[in-house]
Order: sequence, then C-alpha cells, then structure tokens
Amino acid sequence: MEMVKTRLREIGQNWVPYSEFVRVCGENNSDPEQGNRVANMLEEGGDVIVLGNFVCLKPEELTNAVAGLIPTHEPTRDAATRQEFEQLEVIKSEIDKRAETMARRELYAGLGLVIAPTIGCFRLTFWELSWDVMEPICYYVSTGYFMAGYAFFLRTSKEPTFGGFFKSRFEKKQKQLIKSLDFDIDRFTKLQKIHRPELTDSAARS
Repeated sequence: MEMVKTRLREIGQNWVPYSEFVRVCGENNSDPEQGNRVANMLEEGGDVIVLGNFVCLKPEELTNAVAGLIPTHEPTRDAATRQEFEQLEVIKSEIDKRAETMARRELYAGLGLVIAPTIGCFRLTFWELSWDVMEPICYYVSTGYFMAGYAFFLRTSKEPTFGGFFKSRFEKKQKQLIKSLDFDIDRFTKLQKIHRPELTDSAARS
C-alpha cells in the first residue's frame, strides 16, 4: 500500500483519470482485480477523492479550497462588545417600561376627557335642557372627535385607533426618555445587529 502511495505522489499531478489511477494501483501485480481493490481501499481511507471519472490525489488541497469558498456569516462576538450590549439592553428595557407606563397614564387621562363630555351631554339632555337643544350640540361634539382623529392621522400617518394612539404616545415618550438619559440608541442598534440579529430582523418586518 505504501508503495502505491509513493507511486501516486511521484506522478506529480493533482488529478488523474480513474482508469490511470486503477492502473497505478495494480502495477507489479498479476491479479487484474488487485488494482480495483487497492483503489477502493485508498478511497475509503481518505487518501484520495473520487469524483466521477477523475481522482484527486491530494484531497487536503481540495478540502482547503472548498473551505475557502464557504462564506462565514457568523459575526465576531467579542466579549467586550457583548458586555456593553447587555448593559445597554438593560437600560433600553427600563426605558421601554417607563415609556409604556407614561403612555398608559396619558390614555387613562384621555378616557376621563372622553367620559366628562358624555356625562355632561347626558345631564343637559335629560335634566337641564331638551333633546331638541342638545341634538346639534351632540352632533358637533361627535364631529369634533372625528376631526381630532383625522388630525392625528395627518400628523402621525397612523390609523386613529386605540392601538395607534398608544403606539404614537409610547414612541413619543420613548424618544423623550432616550434624549433625557443621553442613551446612545445608534450604538445599541449596531450592537443588536451583531449579537441579537433576530430581534433586528423582526423589528424591521413589523
């Protein structure tokens, strides 16, 4: 076997036809099948690589060439930047919680502003005045709500829904807190793309 390997190295080529490979493996042997047996043993042992009708006599070079073609998309996760990202992530999470709390408080206050005119119209309709007087007033109050929703859409480009109101106020409070705390949102986003790319992708899709 070692003699066959030495003979193959002496050929000085990386690739040879399979028929030539079998011929070299069977040299100095009277049994014609011995060449096929030796060829199979060399292939199974990883000494050569058979691709179709050709044989690679230097499989390590082929392996290195293929490895060089494989793209490596895994980002370098430096320990220092990961620690920095984790610290920024904690601060960002706290900012989001505070922004959500502040936005919900505003929505509760808005609920009071909606209830107060409704109760006032109800009392004026059934105790103080009459429906004949209150009908146009209620109409204009309802129109005012519609105009406020339309103005909200023009300003934010979001649908005037309860979810849209909450999202708009949340983003507003979030930006205010980021500015007041001097939080480096650009640095956080950059590190997030490196260490938590799945969150960046989901945010982009949403």
